[in-house]
Amino acid sequence: MPKTKQSKRRKKFDYNKNRKKLKQKTLKKYNPRIENDQIRNAWDKNKSMARNLQEMGLAFDPNRSLPIKKQKVRKNYCKFTAHIAPVGIITKPYVLNKMEEEASLPEKDTKTLSSDLIEYVQYMIREHKDNYKAMARDEKNYYQDTPKQIKRKINEYKRCHPDHFNVFMTGN
Repeated sequence: MPKTKQSKRRKKFDYNKNRKKLKQKTLKKYNPRIENDQIRNAWDKNKSMARNLQEMGLAFDPNRSLPIKKQKVRKNYCKFTAHIAPVGIITKPYVLNKMEEEASLPEKDTKTLSSDLIEYVQYMIREHKDNYKAMARDEKNYYQDTPKQIKRKINEYKRCHPDHFNVFMTGN
């Protein structure tokens, strides 16, 4: 029996590949960064993503967990629905409970204005009350805002700091 030809080309080391970066890339791919604390703490690296999420009571595939009932009309006009019920037992319900608690907390309104804009609006109201045309002609209007732009800034100040605005208006 004849022998097969083996290539005489030997393997060469590729100096252009960064082995450290390649290893980090593969680790990042197989062990993704989980942002949520509850999910990260309950995650089992030895199980698949679908299995981990199923044990926590979360959906891996939303189409399977909440199926859309399909209606098919056959020749004899008999309607039929097909759906797949979610399978699996939730062994880590505390993850879902903590996430629900976190979601039910009221959201903080972090919207605020810069101190320069607040001073600008207060000055304009103090000097001109509600005369937007006079505000537009004022020498402190450095950015040459139009009356509508000034009105919009004042309304934004009213919306973000209603208590400050009321105190400011009653003080005049």
